[in-house]
Formats: sequence, C-alpha cells, structure tokens
Amino acid sequence: MAHALSAEQIHKALQGISVPPQPQIMVDLQMEQVMPNPDLQAIARLISQDPGLSGALLKIVNSPFFGLANRIASIQQAVNLLGCDTVINLINAQSIKGELSDEAIVTLNRFWDSAQDVAMTCLTLAKRIGYQSADEAYTLGLFHNCGIPLMIKRFPDFMTVLEEAYYSAGSELRVVDSENRLLNTNHAVVGYFTAKSWNLPQHLCEAIASHHDALAIFSDDSGRDAQLKTLLAILKMAEHICASHRVLGNQAEDHEWQSIEQLVLEYVGLSDYDFEHLRESIRELGRV
Repeated sequence: MAHALSAEQIHKALQGISVPPQPQIMVDLQMEQVMPNPDLQAIARLISQDPGLSGALLKIVNSPFFGLANRIASIQQAVNLLGCDTVINLINAQSIKGELSDEAIVTLNRFWDSAQDVAMTCLTLAKRIGYQSADEAYTLGLFHNCGIPLMIKRFPDFMTVLEEAYYSAGSELRVVDSENRLLNTNHAVVGYFTAKSWNLPQHLCEAIASHHDALAIFSDDSGRDAQLKTLLAILKMAEHICASHRVLGNQAEDHEWQSIEQLVLEYVGLSDYDFEHLRESIRELGRV
C-alpha cells in the first residue's frame, strides 16, 4: 500500500546533499504528471534514469517516515511504496532547486549519460551471470559516480583533474590517487557520503566508496567480501563496456581495466572469449 507524504515532509526529508536532476528528465516528468491520469510506471522509468531523482526517492522511502525493517535499493519498489501523489510532490520539490547554467549542463551531460548506460549494462550483466539482486546492480551502476556532480560544484575544473586521473590510472595508481593528490579528496569518498545521506543499503555505499579499489580487493583471495566483489565485478565490466574511460576520462585506453581484467574475469568465471562475446551481445542489444 502506498504511503502519501506531504510537500512539507518531503522537503524535510530531502534536506542535505543533493545531486542536480537532468533537465530533460524533469521536462518529461512534468509532461507526464499533467496528464489526466499520470502513468506511475512511466514516471518510475524516467526517475530510474536519473541519479539525483533516484537518490532523492530512495532517501525518502528509506527515511524514518516509513520505518521499513530493511533498506531497499529498488527504484521501482520505492515508487510503488510512495504512490503517485508523493512521487509527484518529490518531482516538484526537485524542480524548484534552481536552474543549471548551460555550461554546467554540458559538463554534467557526461556524468548523466555515463550513469544511465552503466546502470543498464550492470542490470544486463547481473542477469547474464546469475546474480540474484539485479536491481541492486542497476542501482550501483546508476549511483557509483554520484560524487562527481558534487566535486564539479566544489571544484569547477574537476573534469580536467578526472581526465588526468584516468590517464594515470593503472597497476601503480588508482583513479582516486590523482584526485587525492590535487584536491585532498575524491569522488568515491564524496559518493559514499552522498549514498549514506540517501539512506542506501550499507553494502552499496561501501561498493561506491571502493569502486576504484578493485585491484586491491580482487587481489585478496581470502574469500571475504563475496557480495562486494560480485557487485564490483559487474560494475567494472559495465564501465569498460560503456567506455567510461572515454566518456568521463577522455582517454583512448582503459588503463584501470587493463590492470584488473584477468582478476575480475577469473572471479566471475568468464574467459576472455566469453567476455568479448558478452560485450558484443550487450552492444547489439543497444544498451550502450
């Protein structure tokens, strides 16, 4: 049964860290909500394409207002729990947070495009390798870089730093090492605290925090953190398939993937041939 929240309750629940929603998604949502009978499934599909809106949605549904026994990561489930009135109030609350400049929109388009592509690819990969919580894999793909918009807000030249970080990444340096050196923080740490503020399940927050620590995590063969390794394996394969190194890092070579490829594929039981076939089949599906 859906729980209706007032605009005031939503405003209170959304206080704190926020990632700006994609303008075109907001336009599409506004168009949907003024229809005589808004389609909640269509609204859910639109929200699930945007990290900022999805984060706000999960923050509300996992808030004390609902008192759920377990935190949820499924955006569809969150929409069903909230119901049409509350979801529309959420959209309206996000729409009045201020307009983005044209320059900011151009910069953030790289983030938005990458988030959507990686999320869909994570979902497909999770199903292909038999991971039971495919919705969680989708959510991780959508949110793994949620710290980037906040870094851009704090450091206007952040994308230049990120490009250098992807260039330097490999067996010796992580992507986040260059950010730490130049900015004294990094988008994975900021993303962790953003996810925490959205009340995401703790294991997803930890995956966001460590998504550029894959080499160390997969080099540890002690058998610990199986859930974390599986989620990260799906994410790192998806990032490579979606060419995050080009979209976000502006680099021709995926240095990070080259350093972890064999460890990741061995963990999920895929040969080089299997992965190449999987990658091509996903591209043919139009996921990327």
